[in-house]
Amino acid sequence: MIFLKSDEEIELLRISNQIVAKTLAEMAKIIAPGISTEQLNKVAEEFIRDSGAVPGFLGYGGFPKSICTSVNDQVVHGIPTEKVVLEDGDIISVDCGAYINGFHGDSAYTFCVGNVKPEIVDLLRTTKESLYKGIEQTEEGHRIGDIGYAVQSYCEERGYSVVREMVGHGLGRDMHEAPEVPNYGRKGNGVMLKSGMVICIEPMINLGSRHLFFEKDGWTTRTLDRKHSAHFEHAVAIRRGKADILSSFEYIEQVLGSNAI
Repeated sequence: MIFLKSDEEIELLRISNQIVAKTLAEMAKIIAPGISTEQLNKVAEEFIRDSGAVPGFLGYGGFPKSICTSVNDQVVHGIPTEKVVLEDGDIISVDCGAYINGFHGDSAYTFCVGNVKPEIVDLLRTTKESLYKGIEQTEEGHRIGDIGYAVQSYCEERGYSVVREMVGHGLGRDMHEAPEVPNYGRKGNGVMLKSGMVICIEPMINLGSRHLFFEKDGWTTRTLDRKHSAHFEHAVAIRRGKADILSSFEYIEQVLGSNAI
């Protein structure tokens, strides 16, 4: 069932998502060669709790940490650990959630670590741009397939592939609500978008093949050909017929300055 949100509920969702946005910016301050993914997890959890929220991911479906950290060929749902230490030239997707006032926030950003190869930077830039192409289609009267088509066509025209197994989702009192929001699709197909809907659009785009596999931990996904993958996510409300982005990359961009994607 799709739950339409009131203006008041959307504003509560904005609070949750702004905490996530600021948490991602806190991690942007320390992402560098030599930093472990567990260090990022500790910074994120502390900041979320200091903000009066609780980590939305911690314990969700049994997930053991407060953020997902997916490095290089990991697509999504990587588990932070002291064993994974960032190196110069890596990329890392950080997916973060916060829960406060009865509502969830959820957003993700893929960061460069040090000096990243131009072809990988291009992958990140295209993935981020495709997110906004999807958001452009997020308005009342359009359909879920319009969002997926916008993301898919933009990325595939540039030689990248779109992950099919993992998709975006509705967001509200639960972390994952209906409807699913694939990053592929056909124009005019799927659920019709209505004011009051809140969804997470999150392109997961691969440098090589779209195929992936699960690691033994049951969470972490990797590209089958071990080529890099990028992931960006915004929470978006449809309000008075138009897209209203509840999360933000502004705080990250303030930290990174000219180094932002």
